[in-house]
Amino acid sequence: MILKVDPSAPVISLRGISKDFIVARKAASALRKIDLDIHRGEIFGIIGSSGAGKSTLLRIINLLERPTAGEVLFDEEPITNARGAELRSIRRRIGMVFQHFNLLSAKTVAENVAFPLKLAGERSSAMIAERVDKLLVRVGLQDHASKYPKQLSGGQKQRVGIARALALQPEVLLCDEATSALDPQTTRSVLKLLAEINRELGITIVLITHEMDVVRQVCHRVAVLDHGQVVELGPVETVFLHPSHVKTRELVHEADHADEELFPDSGVSNGQLYRLTFVGQRTYHPVLGAIAREFRVDYVITGGRIGVIRNMPYAQLTVLFTDGNVPGATARLRANGIAVEHLRGEARAFSLPATAT
Repeated sequence: MILKVDPSAPVISLRGISKDFIVARKAASALRKIDLDIHRGEIFGIIGSSGAGKSTLLRIINLLERPTAGEVLFDEEPITNARGAELRSIRRRIGMVFQHFNLLSAKTVAENVAFPLKLAGERSSAMIAERVDKLLVRVGLQDHASKYPKQLSGGQKQRVGIARALALQPEVLLCDEATSALDPQTTRSVLKLLAEINRELGITIVLITHEMDVVRQVCHRVAVLDHGQVVELGPVETVFLHPSHVKTRELVHEADHADEELFPDSGVSNGQLYRLTFVGQRTYHPVLGAIAREFRVDYVITGGRIGVIRNMPYAQLTVLFTDGNVPGATARLRANGIAVEHLRGEARAFSLPATAT
């Protein structure tokens, strides 16, 4: 199955969502007037520091929390006031993966995965067994069906949690900091599994995290939360490579384990500082050196990073140009599909390439 994100069909819509809690007899605002559309078939990331409101927002999507104001829509139908059988029906269509696994310690792996099916009223033991077997194969735990949670590693426990969340064949999977308790290697394997589930089963995934690396690896789009408000929203490539809000820039630099790139005092006073962003196959081409030679420009790379965003290679370099035809060189870089941002030396300017891949 080849999955295509359908931007014309939001599966989850949030309209004017606010949430207040009473703390010490006073109202404390956790979320303020949030508007979001989550498209069918995408992996949508919600990122922010601790206390930004991420978990509250996620719990509002499946109505574990009720908003103080605003409306939640599922398949363009309002569900904010759903109760009883209607609410249970909605929650069967929205699976949940928890940070700390929330497995039943007295039940085996197979029994944990079967639990939602039995809770939903499924009586056929054969059907339950068949469904559980398929799910354990899907998450790579077919040889662990009879083990108990205490016998599993953290990554294996999370895979059980994912299998359990898929038991009722949901349309949407909510992941509440699903990798924050895992080591980096295990995190990568769990994110790879979630990406496969999204791609092969067509399930929309909403993933909250405080880690930009998690967003960078799997998400199509991302919303940045700060103090209960969405401060930035867009495709993960744009938000990660060209963050516009100070909070987003802070999260990006934390992910790179670096401070803001600043050129040290080296005695060079006549240089012009640029940030260059290469994406796709351009990342591997020696464009900068060739253009520098053509326009007789000297340059120093003062900082940068090279990596991959959702299988797309990229490089982002901070470069100090001195001497030569700097305007000609930067114009040629743009013509070659390189995003060019002027950081120092004249009025700040920024442009994306005319064509980007």
